[in-house]
Amino acid sequence: MTGALSKHFFSPEEYLALEETAEYKSEYYNGVIFAMAGGSLNHNRITSNINAELNIALRGRPCSVFSSDMRLLVKKNGLYTYPDTAVVCGKVELVEGRNDTITNPILLVEVLSPSTKNYDLKGKFALYQALSSLQSYVVIDQERVYVEYYQRTGSNKWELETYENLTDALSIKIIEVKLALEAIYDKVEFD
Repeated sequence: MTGALSKHFFSPEEYLALEETAEYKSEYYNGVIFAMAGGSLNHNRITSNINAELNIALRGRPCSVFSSDMRLLVKKNGLYTYPDTAVVCGKVELVEGRNDTITNPILLVEVLSPSTKNYDLKGKFALYQALSSLQSYVVIDQERVYVEYYQRTGSNKWELETYENLTDALSIKIIEVKLALEAIYDKVEFD
């Protein structure tokens, strides 16, 4: 998470009311609101590519692909956040009274930003694991060709696969989709 906006503690209701009029998105956890980092050119290209590839691969199937405009609530720990990509298969479960906050993704994707890299790899993933629906977590580095794919194998067990070559294909087992890294990193420019 990036810096907290205030030392004041907010209720979830106060956070949601502030989000409705905010000029930028923020995360919420344990009463604290955190400003989200802005996206870079590479970050936007990767998220656009992954969302497009997933939408094509899941066309005609009962799965919905959501971009970072859709908020996620992890009910068990109260985290409100905006994953780069979320996939829900079957009925989309929303927070009661809201049409902008999902609660049951089976797949989450985060593109690493330099300022949030450690949080996305460790802290956020630990919070996401409280989602009983979550079966797969994908982390994509925007500074080099590198993807981490976590697949749930038990209640508290996750198997990790890594991909480091553009010729590799990421196999997301829960949705039976293979994504070429070449497509994920299309038009991405590395320093």
